Amino acid sequence: MASYLRPTSLAEALDHLSAANTNAPVILAGGTDFYPVRVGRALDDDILDLTGIADLRGITASDEGWRIGATTTWSDVAAAELPPLFDGLRSAARAIGGVQIQNAATVAGNLCNASPAADSVPPLLAMRARVELRAAAGKRELPLGDFITGNRRTVLRPGELVSAILVPRPKKDAQSIFLKLGAREYLVISIAMVAVVLEVENNVVSAASVAVGACSAVAQRLSYLESELIGRRLNAALANRVAPAHFEGLNPIDDIRASAGYRREAAAVLVRRALTMLGKQKGN
Repeated sequence: MASYLRPTSLAEALDHLSAANTNAPVILAGGTDFYPVRVGRALDDDILDLTGIADLRGITASDEGWRIGATTTWSDVAAAELPPLFDGLRSAARAIGGVQIQNAATVAGNLCNASPAADSVPPLLAMRARVELRAAAGKRELPLGDFITGNRRTVLRPGELVSAILVPRPKKDAQSIFLKLGAREYLVISIAMVAVVLEVENNVVSAASVAVGACSAVAQRLSYLESELIGRRLNAALANRVAPAHFEGLNPIDDIRASAGYRREAAAVLVRRALTMLGKQKGN
């Protein structure tokens, strides 16, 4: 018989996970991915609902950076007072479904779902986010790029859950942007999406992160392009540095939404557009 558990502390949740042995419960946060795939059949999974753990929700700042609790919702992210570094993530938060979904869906849930088209992954990847994993035996951290390993695949071990996403504080002033292409503006799965974070000093790019999603099994950073941007003046002409060679590492697919070739070209257009918009924001 299926069970439903809603612990009120992280320690209690981890105890349940460690005691589960081979019959590990499904970890439930917002439930916006869990319920739709089970329409039309009985809910016979054992459930471990994390929404009763207050310590897992919210965004806190420190000298090192920001901690986003695992059950922080996308509405929480969109409404939070955060620096320009988070502008791209806040834009992605407003693109994840409708308001009802944003009120329930969680940051960690979107990562654990590990969809190639997960809107949160490119901006968090560009922010150099790390994932905090907890188990009864202890915790570990790893870069987001190492956490998601493929379509619907992560490195989560038995007895382990995501407790937070950690965003490091940039060394210089940082600004960011997120752009998404779909068949319509809202309530749509991405054809391609990009996120850019630029650290700037004296109007010169000192660090750059450019991430592309929905064009590979896992969102990817464009390290070759990032190195091309460093040392350049931040203005609209920065987009001229983008070249086809920067996108050779992507591996888009053909599906009902777009062809692989269209996705690759769309990614290039979005990256140029993002860099142009960031340059114009500086008024140069």
